[in-house]
Amino acid sequence: MSETNKNAFQAGQAAGKAEEKSNVLLDKAKDAAAAAGASAQQAGKSISDAAVGGVNFVKDKTGLNK
Repeated sequence: MSETNKNAFQAGQAAGKAEEKSNVLLDKAKDAAAAAGASAQQAGKSISDAAVGGVNFVKDKTGLNK
């Protein structure tokens, strides 16, 4: 293998490794974003449930929940 071919081969290997690393990082970022979205959605549901519970408590105590 000539020196030029060897250098081109090594450059191709380096580019392939860099692309693979970027794909792995991108996948990790996507997973983190999905987890954050699910967590935020669950937090929103918890807040909503707590608000409904608070409203029902007030209605029960004031006699408005007939």
